[in-house]
Amino acid sequence: MASSLHNTHLLFIPQPKITKYTYTYTYNNFLSSFTTKPSLSSSSSSSSSHSSSHISRVSTAPVEHAPPPSDFNFHKEIARLETLRSSLSHLTNLNEKVKLIDRDSRVKRFFRTHNESIFGCLEEAELFLIKCVVAAGQEHVLKSDEFEFEFESKRSSLKSALYGLAEMIENWDTNERIVKSVAVERIHDEEIKALRLLVKNLGEVERFYDCIGGIIGYQIMVLELLAQSTYAEQGINFSHKKSNSMESQIIEIHPPNVLDLSEDTEYAFQAALWGIEGLPDLGEIYPLGGSADRLGLVDPVTGECLPAAMLPYCGRTLLEGLIRDLQAREFLYFKLYAKQCVSPVAIMTSSAKNNHKHITSLCEKLRWFGRGRSRFKLFEQPLVPAVSAEDGQWLVAGKFFPVCKPGGHGAIWKLAHDKGVFQHFRDYGRKGATVRQVSNVVAATDLTLLALAGIGLRHNKKLGFASCERNSGATEGINVLVEKKNRDGKWAYGFSCIEYTEFDKFGISNGPLSKPSLQAEFPANTNILYVDLHSAELIGSSNNETSLPGMVLNVKKPITYMDQCGIHHRVSGGRLECTMQNIADSFVNMYPSRCYKGVEDLLDTFIVYNDRRKVTSSAKKKRKHADKSLHQTPDGSLLDIIRNSYDLLSRCDIKIPEIGGNDKYADSGPPYLIFLHPALGPLWEVTRQKFSGGSITKGSELQIEVAEFLWKDVQLDGSLLVLAENVMGSTTIDQDGEPILQYGHRCGRCKLENVKVVNDGIDWNSSDNIYWKHEVQRFEAVKVILHGNAEFEAVDVILQGNHTFDVPSGYSMKVSSANSGLVVLLNPIKKDLMDSGSWFWKCLHWPWREAAIRDVEVMSHFNVNTLAVLALIPVDQSNLGSSFIEASNSRWSVG
Repeated sequence: MASSLHNTHLLFIPQPKITKYTYTYTYNNFLSSFTTKPSLSSSSSSSSSHSSSHISRVSTAPVEHAPPPSDFNFHKEIARLETLRSSLSHLTNLNEKVKLIDRDSRVKRFFRTHNESIFGCLEEAELFLIKCVVAAGQEHVLKSDEFEFEFESKRSSLKSALYGLAEMIENWDTNERIVKSVAVERIHDEEIKALRLLVKNLGEVERFYDCIGGIIGYQIMVLELLAQSTYAEQGINFSHKKSNSMESQIIEIHPPNVLDLSEDTEYAFQAALWGIEGLPDLGEIYPLGGSADRLGLVDPVTGECLPAAMLPYCGRTLLEGLIRDLQAREFLYFKLYAKQCVSPVAIMTSSAKNNHKHITSLCEKLRWFGRGRSRFKLFEQPLVPAVSAEDGQWLVAGKFFPVCKPGGHGAIWKLAHDKGVFQHFRDYGRKGATVRQVSNVVAATDLTLLALAGIGLRHNKKLGFASCERNSGATEGINVLVEKKNRDGKWAYGFSCIEYTEFDKFGISNGPLSKPSLQAEFPANTNILYVDLHSAELIGSSNNETSLPGMVLNVKKPITYMDQCGIHHRVSGGRLECTMQNIADSFVNMYPSRCYKGVEDLLDTFIVYNDRRKVTSSAKKKRKHADKSLHQTPDGSLLDIIRNSYDLLSRCDIKIPEIGGNDKYADSGPPYLIFLHPALGPLWEVTRQKFSGGSITKGSELQIEVAEFLWKDVQLDGSLLVLAENVMGSTTIDQDGEPILQYGHRCGRCKLENVKVVNDGIDWNSSDNIYWKHEVQRFEAVKVILHGNAEFEAVDVILQGNHTFDVPSGYSMKVSSANSGLVVLLNPIKKDLMDSGSWFWKCLHWPWREAAIRDVEVMSHFNVNTLAVLALIPVDQSNLGSSFIEASNSRWSVG
């Protein structure tokens, strides 16, 4: 079943001048600290093929990171906070917790010198959160003196006006002092509003991190990780813990054996079919809470920063692209089993850039994509404080305004438990779910996602990864096989992930590939997952740090923010983040002795592998002006979409120019544009039976937005757009008054046979073209617009120049040629065929093949080597009435 990518392995952290090393973790209830020592294993199977290479251990902190202040003691501060956390954990009564934290020296000192009346508006539980901030050493968040001193002359316009007004009228008479009072009151109200927002955010942090001690636990973890990074950089081992009460583990990582879908195609097809069969047992999970700062997306009208889900990509937002991929799989399920299947969807949002509001508004605007509001579960990810890389102090934009960012997609498992997401899936009888990120625009290409889910369901796996070859220097992690020997002598195995921010700790270089290169041994982690929902819920509800997998403090990237005065800052810092894929670390399998081979097939975790552009290509960062690199930009991902179209159509006997490397199109744009609706498949073996023969020239544009489609011997030189209102079906109103998409009901349809399309197409020299948005200027085009259940057919015809065929619902338009030119007939569709159409594709899979041959009278397309057997069944149209259509300015409509 599995094929090995490589036959070498890597010990956890190689050190200079010593052949073999392991990495020893030590654990307590909340934190882990690290020490290195020579390997305890002397087995020859543990030797590394790269053991002779010299690899230095490097911290995740940047090289220019300054050492902590001489008066700051990490050991002492962590010990103080741990004592406080431990004492609080034994108390359940709020009054008792308040009395305890009031005895903290920092809290005493702060409220003795800052006895501000503004805190009097808070309830006891809210004031407790404020005191936790002070006890955590972050009282500067509540002060204004330092901020106002530094930015005295740069206050916001409102505050400056109000303070100025108050100063001007200081000596006015009694009546005029009323005006001053109003101004001061306005300032006071503004601060109360800010305080209320702060308390709300603190409450979310306290609740989310309750498993590690809330706000206090958050700061402990920040200091622990920052201390490890800082002291490692100085060559000092940091461990403030006593080892006699800890469980030690010897950990090694190996390149994993994977199931290569591109090599074992027969098994890949079978796995994809399992995925389609299992669709009623599957849900979808989308982590969309990230801030997507690198994308730099801004509303062109309001200037408001927007989340990645709102990026207009190929004619629709990225979120719409996710749903349309899902609907394509559901449509194929309908075609196979003649049953409606609508999967529940869970979306993790955040308040960053009004993420939650924008996503909710988009769903409402599109009427929940014809799926029903009840099928969606939106849950909001808390924002967490960003900290300085120097000493872990919270960054502030002003009084009561700590700089906050989303705490990583690993928050999804605990939040899913806290917010009832697992129950939501249970209510719909779901057992597993597929997880993908919004910026990856090719994740649903062909069969990768279906095969991943199919294997997970069929073999009762707990977690699966979709992987591929890793690009050197990419901001993506790697998948590994983890091998652990516990102190009790047992061995644990499982697939997991190492984030790119942690490569240095593992002795893995993230620079250009060289020989030998450790990172080249491992496939890329793409954050495309299959997860067993029950297993994930056990982790999310564990009420300890296990529910927050893969906690890291990444201070490699600077934190950028704008303060209350509108001044932009860029500082070295980070925030505590969790990684969703590292839930795999809780799914290891235990063995009494070491396993030397064949262990992967028996694990609760698994990895499928495919060609990179069928697995991942991201639109996650904005291309800089004149930047030649298109990696992870919308421009680069569009080229991968077109490359996939080339791979697909060139195997359908369609002549089409091959696409070169990204650098060839950095200045000129793509060689042509092809956009195919995923419901044409989504499996390529399905799509290929709808396309046969013909050609597409360089500079052409093809867009097919209809599922019931046939292309046979079509020659395209210019622009051809087929746009249907009802791509996969039409909506009906359910008992709750919501529009629900009924698959296969009143679909639009289009047949093109022996057609030549010639026009001037796109103006490739226009500076207004934004190809990845599919916003282009055209000289000419052939457009087929299908309203409702309209049908279009063109046979043995040349369509030259500019034409728009606008077909009304309930009619079939047929275009042919005659001596006088084009002949266009408009035929009303028979009433008894209004719902099903006058023709359709019937999808039959392997067990039905013999029956299909016996029962289907006419099968114009039949390929016994494919996963699914498709038959195009024509319906007798001899009794249809017809009427001629007159053209007006090459736009064809009812005459």
